[in-house]
This record gives sequence, C-alpha cells and structure tokens, in this order.
Amino acid sequence: MTHTAPRYLRRKELDTGKWNSCLDQASNGLIYAYTYYLDEMAENWDALVWDDYEAIMPLPWKMKWGLKYLYWVPFVQQLGIFSRSLPTASLLQSGIQHALQHFRYGDLFLNFANTGLANTIEKTNLVLSLKSNYDSLAGNYRSDLLKNLHKAAKGTMNYTTAIDLPTAAGYYQQTYQQQIGVLHTDQYQQFVRLCEVAQQHGELLLRGVNNNENQWLATALLLKKHGRMYLLQSTTLPAGRKISANHYLLDQLIREFAGTETVLDFEGSDIAGIAHFYRNFGAVDQPYYLYHFNALPWYLKWIKK
Repeated sequence: MTHTAPRYLRRKELDTGKWNSCLDQASNGLIYAYTYYLDEMAENWDALVWDDYEAIMPLPWKMKWGLKYLYWVPFVQQLGIFSRSLPTASLLQSGIQHALQHFRYGDLFLNFANTGLANTIEKTNLVLSLKSNYDSLAGNYRSDLLKNLHKAAKGTMNYTTAIDLPTAAGYYQQTYQQQIGVLHTDQYQQFVRLCEVAQQHGELLLRGVNNNENQWLATALLLKKHGRMYLLQSTTLPAGRKISANHYLLDQLIREFAGTETVLDFEGSDIAGIAHFYRNFGAVDQPYYLYHFNALPWYLKWIKK
C-alpha cells in the first residue's frame, strides 16, 4: 500500500478511537502503543499518523535545556511504526525522516516488524507460541529446566491467581529496584496506575506460587492484549530461589494457557543468563531494534554524550 506523507500530531490532536483501532487491526500491534499505556507511562508523547490512521508512530519525548528529545519510556520495550498492513522499509524510512524534522536527538525503539533500516542495534526479545498442547510445549523444554522442575516437584508449592496487584508489584520493586537502578519510585507508582487501568479492561494477569504456610515464593505480573501475554514483572523471593519456584511458576503458566492462540512474550533479554533461562522453555528470538540519532549542532552535542 502506498501512503501519503505523515502528519505530525500532538497527543491532544489524536483521535483516540482511530488510533487504538489501528493497533487492534495491525499485524504487529503491541500493547505499549495504546493511548492508555502511553498516557500513563510517557512524560510527553506526540505521533506521526499516515492517511486516516492506516499507520501510526508514537513519539515519546522529554525536554532538557530547551531541547526536545526522544527517550526510552519505562516498561515500554518496543514502539516504532504500526500499520494495518505489514510496515514496509520505505514506510519506516519515511517515519524516521519525519521524526528527525521535529527532534534532533534521541532513541527510537522500533518493533519487531520494523526491519530493513540501516544503523540500528538489534535487541533480544524471546517469545513462545502457546498454540500447541502442553505436552508438545513441554517436549521442547531443555534439560536444565527439566532438572529444576524435578527439584521443584519435591517441594510443596501452590500455583494460584489469589495474589493482588500491590503485593506482586511491591515484591518486584523491593527485590529488583537496586539492581535495575534506572527506575524511580514515582515510575513504579505510574506502572501500578497503568496496571489498575489494565485491570479495569480485563487485561491484567497476576499469578503466584506460595507454600502451605502462605509464604510467597515467586510472583508474575503480565498484561494480555491482542493475543499476546507480556511478562512485565517476574519476581523470585528468597525462599523460592532455592527450590526453583520461578521455573515452576512459568511452567504452570504455560500449562494454563497451552492450546490457545496466545504468544507468551518474555520481554527480553540481552542479559545472557536471563535469555538462557527463557530459551530453556523453548522460546525463540523475535528481535526488535534501537535507532539512536544525534543531529545536534556541534556546540551542543556534548550535552547528550
């Protein structure tokens, strides 16, 4: 399909219904680009829109020293161009060119279908189709995962939906905030508000593993939309680490949704150990792309080094 040049629209100028409808119908639609998601998580965002919302490109931005720049939004892995038909390389090039007319510096995290652009950095994302039955899926488990599941079977663990949002999100923040570092308390609070909105839409999934003393061993927070489950937060508590509680939790999650038209999106990772862990479940790489640009005048380039 041939598109006209995109329009640059501020957030308040967007037709929310048409925007979200485009994502609903897009072959590469992702939850991160829906208006309610970006409204909660992005400091500011505008967009490029082609034709009558046939293709869209969100542009989250901040301002520093009077300069607007594109940035990574917490808990938003991929954005880029989404369209009703698969985005072409020429459409992607058009989007980049028009974005650079409005921003002189930034990071664009492009989605898995935004391929063919030069000078991008490939990022790892692992996904698992749950279309097959559980026995078929488990047949692709790797040996070290099977060993950990055998270890888990020796303990007493309960896989449950009886966990609330404050508990799951709170455990994640307590456990990983120091390791992640780049996230602030207010960003976690924004994320909790996002999950509250998602819960109202029926898109929040909370799962946990506890023992017979009701002690939490592992928790998982997922969002589910457009045939995709996003593992946004996975937490292993100290008591669960020794008995492979997280292995057990994800295995039970796969068992629960096996045989459905669902993709489990593990949301990463470029960290070798985490990627290895997800690959143990039979997950395959579906890379996305980072495009970094710096077109600032020479006397300003030092600002963003």
